[in-house]
Amino acid sequence: MTDLLAPLLTPEGRALLDEVRGTDPAQELAVATRLRREHPAELVSAALGQARLRQRAAAKFGAEDAGRMFFTPNGVEQSTRASVAAYRAGRMRELGVTSVADLCCGIGGDAIALARAGIRVLAVDRDPLTAAAARANAEALGLADLIEVREADVTEVDTAPYDAVFVDPARRGGRGRIFDPEAYSPPLSWAVRAAAAAPHAALKVAPGIPHEAVPDAAEAEWISDGGDVKEAVLWFGTEPGLIRATLLPGPRSLRSRALPDPPVRPVGRYLYEPDGAVVRAHLVAEAAEDLDGGLIDETIAYVTADELRPTPYATAYAITDRLPFNVKRLKALLREREVGVLTVKKRGSAVEPEELRRKVLPKGHGPHSATVFLTRVAGAPAMLLGHPAQAQRPL
Repeated sequence: MTDLLAPLLTPEGRALLDEVRGTDPAQELAVATRLRREHPAELVSAALGQARLRQRAAAKFGAEDAGRMFFTPNGVEQSTRASVAAYRAGRMRELGVTSVADLCCGIGGDAIALARAGIRVLAVDRDPLTAAAARANAEALGLADLIEVREADVTEVDTAPYDAVFVDPARRGGRGRIFDPEAYSPPLSWAVRAAAAAPHAALKVAPGIPHEAVPDAAEAEWISDGGDVKEAVLWFGTEPGLIRATLLPGPRSLRSRALPDPPVRPVGRYLYEPDGAVVRAHLVAEAAEDLDGGLIDETIAYVTADELRPTPYATAYAITDRLPFNVKRLKALLREREVGVLTVKKRGSAVEPEELRRKVLPKGHGPHSATVFLTRVAGAPAMLLGHPAQAQRPL
């Protein structure tokens, strides 16, 4: 399998990669036809394939790094976003970690972040092509002196010489995503045992992991980046039992305070939509207390309050109308308000946003915009109309 990558690491392959950088997909056939007059067809195909992967990877790694790195299709799909990896590496450094065994390292995204934090890394993956890509990336980014890449079964690696263990189990199989932590490769139970044997450890898991699956000895952290939930991490050697939601950029972390469920109250002047990491971490009560707010329904993670308070953990909306769910009434109201741009958000509703937009927006688009929340209020289907409030996310 490494034969798929090795030709690209030769001088001819690297020169070809530079030549096809940024190739428009619509021009690939013409470019390939031209290049095959001077280069082997297999090498041209590999270079164009790598160029496509680099373009996809730019969203995770940034254009500069992605333009020098080497990827596999699975590596692009499953690797950690660079901003999240850098945050996690920073936490490792703050813990005093100087060396990490990175198990299931993939194409090396986390190893790169750890090395840039000044941490020595043993990066292990059992797939030959993936390990070769990780090795090539360490060299391409000038980090080979800090990253040792080893092709091996992670369950057979001695992690005793290292300050910390990082495990990123495979969470995809032949049929797509795996939701059972014991079906990860390696299983979560094995990863927990490996973590318990190290002074510090971090286990990357899916953000949908059930809270009851979190070991008592772990700190559980849900991380979002730019409002999108990216992952959950189980930390060992930090604060057992702590739950936190961390928002990037920042970082800003909301810590659990073991609060009871927030009270349900009537819809006030403002509606707060908690960040997805706050919701996944079950910290809506903490966010509501800080906002002096309550829930609009006991099963819905929307917080309402009469006062606008700055918070990084939720987006605030000023509510102008509170209506029972009625498509005709919403359509008439939008026409009256000359709304041409409608943002549809929903929690606790089966209505599809695109379908609703087609039904309620007037044919002649008006100059104004609005946001409608399809949800439940005190158990009844409802629509809340409003617009984003100002300065809800302080720096």
